[in-house]
Amino acid sequence: MSRRFPLLCAALFAALGLHALPSAAADAPVLNVYSARHYQTDEALYAGFTEQTGIRVNRIEGKEDELLERLKNEGAASPADVLVTVDAARLAKADALGLFAPVESKTLAARIPEYLRTPTWIAFSTRARVIVYAKDSVNPADVASYESLADPKLKGKVCSRPGAHPYNLSLMAGLIGHLGEAKATEWAQGLVANFARPPRGGDTDQIKAVAAGECGVAISNSYYLARLMRSDKPEDQAVVAKVGMVWPNQASYGTHINVSGAGVLKHAPNREAAVKFLEYLASDRAQVYFADGNNEWPAVPGVKVDNPALAKLGPFKSDTQSVGVLAANQAEALKIFDRVGFR
Repeated sequence: MSRRFPLLCAALFAALGLHALPSAAADAPVLNVYSARHYQTDEALYAGFTEQTGIRVNRIEGKEDELLERLKNEGAASPADVLVTVDAARLAKADALGLFAPVESKTLAARIPEYLRTPTWIAFSTRARVIVYAKDSVNPADVASYESLADPKLKGKVCSRPGAHPYNLSLMAGLIGHLGEAKATEWAQGLVANFARPPRGGDTDQIKAVAAGECGVAISNSYYLARLMRSDKPEDQAVVAKVGMVWPNQASYGTHINVSGAGVLKHAPNREAAVKFLEYLASDRAQVYFADGNNEWPAVPGVKVDNPALAKLGPFKSDTQSVGVLAANQAEALKIFDRVGFR
């Protein structure tokens, strides 16, 4: 049985689509990371941490729900030190399950703006939730804000991914914070009334639907558009040529931003290494990886990046509403979307 156990574990990990943590020498410094980010460019991120600190990174990648369930089942016996994932909704869910431990770090407090961190998890990159429109049929002045997407003049013209997706839940959580529950509910009702089709697909699908004339306007995370802009495929360039983009709410509270973030896990066996890793993610070197590798913006102000797509999108005023507020409003956001039929 003892010889078969590693094979059985490997088979189980393969069935779940996860990678097993390799064994390490007892005295070798290690960091065990569970990550729901699936970007090839993150390889350089982890390699940079090992190069800088000598701490080897063992990583398990999986879908958010799989990793959260795994952490719940492992409990105090979990080997994981850090959870890395995307969007305030998912970070808030992990926090609500009691998976994170408070982190005190002068480095993080000095480098990460207060609105991008909570006592238990920290955002390290941002991506904007933008409005994409059809150049040949929609006046950008008519879609200058999120609120405008509920205007009856856009009836039959709006496309979106499902409302229960964390990206949309975080946007709704932000609108609750700015508008209050009653007005945010009215907005959600108006948005649903304007749908060109039932919500489906991801953000790239929405952009392509606008380009194809299936709808006139859509909501998307900025990095999906930036990916198309940087693509060398003719079909992607054809899509980009047909759509325009608006930074919503520049005249008011600014464009809503999503985040990638991480937290130290409550039962982390290598807590010191975990805190060092979070501090590394706030370094200039790591911040550049986020921006240049995945078309995100650094969370640390003033970091210089070299990304032609981000440069072309230009500067914008971002919403500085606390990620703590976004986390607190997640449950209400889902309730409202369920009530108005945004699924």
